[in-house]
Amino acid sequence: MTEVKHSHPRGLYVLFMAEMWERFSYYGMRALLVLYCAKQLFAHMDNPDSEAVAVYGSYTALVYLTPLIGGLIADRILGFRKAVILGGILMSIGHFVMAFEQEQVFYLALAFIIVGNGFFKPNISSIVGRLYDEGDARRDAGFTIFYMGINLGAFLAPLICGYVGEQIGWHYGFGLAGIGMVLGLLQFIYGRKHLKERAEPPDADALKHQVLPGVNKEWAVYIGSFLAVFVFWQLVQLHTFVTYMLGTIAALSVLLVAGYGISKCERIESHRLFVALVLIIFSVPFWAFFEQAGSSMNLFTDEFVNRVMFNFEIPASVFQSVNSLFILLYAIPFSMLWIWLAERDKEPSTPFKFGLGIAQVGLGFVCLWYGATTAKDGGQVAMVWLILGYMFHTTGELCVSPVGLSMVTKLSPQRITGLMMGMWFLFTAFANNLAGIIAKFTTGGEAAEAGSGVMAYGSVFGTVAGLAFGFGFFVLVIAPLLKKGMHGIN
Repeated sequence: MTEVKHSHPRGLYVLFMAEMWERFSYYGMRALLVLYCAKQLFAHMDNPDSEAVAVYGSYTALVYLTPLIGGLIADRILGFRKAVILGGILMSIGHFVMAFEQEQVFYLALAFIIVGNGFFKPNISSIVGRLYDEGDARRDAGFTIFYMGINLGAFLAPLICGYVGEQIGWHYGFGLAGIGMVLGLLQFIYGRKHLKERAEPPDADALKHQVLPGVNKEWAVYIGSFLAVFVFWQLVQLHTFVTYMLGTIAALSVLLVAGYGISKCERIESHRLFVALVLIIFSVPFWAFFEQAGSSMNLFTDEFVNRVMFNFEIPASVFQSVNSLFILLYAIPFSMLWIWLAERDKEPSTPFKFGLGIAQVGLGFVCLWYGATTAKDGGQVAMVWLILGYMFHTTGELCVSPVGLSMVTKLSPQRITGLMMGMWFLFTAFANNLAGIIAKFTTGGEAAEAGSGVMAYGSVFGTVAGLAFGFGFFVLVIAPLLKKGMHGIN
């Protein structure tokens, strides 16, 4: 029987609070983004919903693309602590710039958040992995607790920022999200002593080397980061180009990691790296389906779900809190379940958890599809079907996301952990872009092919459910083979 420690490092709770406030800022803005674009920014266009989901898809894709670069820079140059602080500063600027109402300023704000997230998101997750020694059975539980911090912020944000944004003014909601980001950054700076030197630069002396007259390597990174903002200012407006760019980068990254595993790793290390690569690839369908929440499901809720309760119509953006509420309810039970099973050597393997997660997101879309069919004659969808859909998405998420983050830190060679964490987010970026493409089938000409009104959504949701079941079943079938390649790491 495996001996398992139950207490966690104090640094975990520092990271919990910092990530909670950062996620408050991100999800506060996310809850409002597609609705703001559809109802105000693009309201003058012929099909504002279609343009809104395109911007949402490009933005969320780029948000998850930049961690590939930010993780690599932290691994090789800056260290995790400095990278997180840089990312927090850039994101704070972006959220406050978003409070100003002008289209190009809006895109500039998104660019600041995109670049800042690249430094913040992968590296704070990597620090969580560094708090645990190899083989520590608490790691999955630790990531689940960390994931609760993410979702506490994500739960509060739509309730506060969403309500203020829809009922008082869009930019007041965006401004509140900026305050959350500043609080997250201050929390991290204040509690950095509890990280026990596990987030420092790989070579502190190298940061002082001059790369340009009067500019050392550390400041070159900072200056380059601000210059990158102007590149992403343009990219977030180029939806088709982003699609092709992400596909190319994803393919090249697979070849890069595969080549590294073959040429630079020992046999067992190589097998583990390839299992991580396979699971990262299979995270794509999960996130492409799951991330309908902020786009097609958000618009579906606004247009077709009966949101009246006790004679009060709940703003559509507030329903973005439902997923996070279920996370808060289920995260500790899931964490305890994994530890209880680990103590008895019966914990499911990471690949098996992935298969279960993908299948459960399919169940969620079955609920949404059925709700749409009950309202096809002009009625509204009962709120219960939306809530049930979010519930199954949540149980699937708990089998994939915290477990996936933990999997990357366990199976990747330590010298490229940041890069692999960045790759996890790169493929999440590819999935988010794919999510935007899927969402467009509920709008415009694509919707006309599926039907009209609510069934434009229902048809798409039914197709997504079938695909999710197919992917989930396939991963479950190959799970024993992948487990063997992990060589004792569960």
